[in-house]
Amino acid sequence: MSTATEKTAVDKAEEYYNSTPADEFYFKIWGGDHIHVGIYNHSKESIKDASPRIVQMMASKLKLNSNTNLLDLGSGYGGGARYLAKNFGCQVTCLNLCINQNDRNRDLNKKNDLDHLITVVEGNFEDIPFPENSFDIAWSQDAIVHSADRELVVQEVVRVLNDKGEFIFTDLMQTYDCPKSILKPVLDRIQLDSLGSFGFYVEKGRKLGVRKTEVQNLSEHLTTHYQRVMEETQDRYDEMVESCGKEYIDKMIEGLKHWVEAGKNNYLSWGIVHMNKSDIC
Repeated sequence: MSTATEKTAVDKAEEYYNSTPADEFYFKIWGGDHIHVGIYNHSKESIKDASPRIVQMMASKLKLNSNTNLLDLGSGYGGGARYLAKNFGCQVTCLNLCINQNDRNRDLNKKNDLDHLITVVEGNFEDIPFPENSFDIAWSQDAIVHSADRELVVQEVVRVLNDKGEFIFTDLMQTYDCPKSILKPVLDRIQLDSLGSFGFYVEKGRKLGVRKTEVQNLSEHLTTHYQRVMEETQDRYDEMVESCGKEYIDKMIEGLKHWVEAGKNNYLSWGIVHMNKSDIC
């Protein structure tokens, strides 16, 4: 894939998330702390309650302490970073391309007295602005989907991890047999032309020398999550139109319907991918 295409994908994501309607939508509908799929105990649970569970689940797979140097890629509002810093004392570097999200992240870190443990850096994961062997752990939640060259992202992550480093992430993915005609309206919502898959990430990790990759399929929660986002948006329609504009909200609801439909038809996947550069876990 050409460099021009790669930059276009990143530029589109940056432009979208820096827009006032998008910032208002995600901050208000998704709970103000997280911008990722949650783990749901039931189909009507609040997004805000479901979102932290995936952070806790991912963290439980790692050995974290105050000596851990962790890179959070596409960190959004920093909810995951704050959980890790608060509960384990990790030094967390948040790398994120959205200025509005980074400003909110820094403010929330200060309010929670965690700014001494969390550093927020503007940048993107296709060109990570750190040298080799800089981090023990790389972490990401539903952000790599916005890259046009996901192999490059994994390559960059492997580069900045030390010899025993681990990369743990979730991502919005497709099943291997998903028809392209089904994907198009789904991808239109996030202005992309493809999605990764569990198999894609396992293969790319192997190609880049990752010694071990584990996958935990949690796809049922993806459908529930987008159903809840759509319902919440519809329930708060007038409020969100006032904040984001009618055109934005109507387009969002229509796009979310395609995601819910594709999820119900088992064309979408979501879950945890955990890569280890060494055999020692």
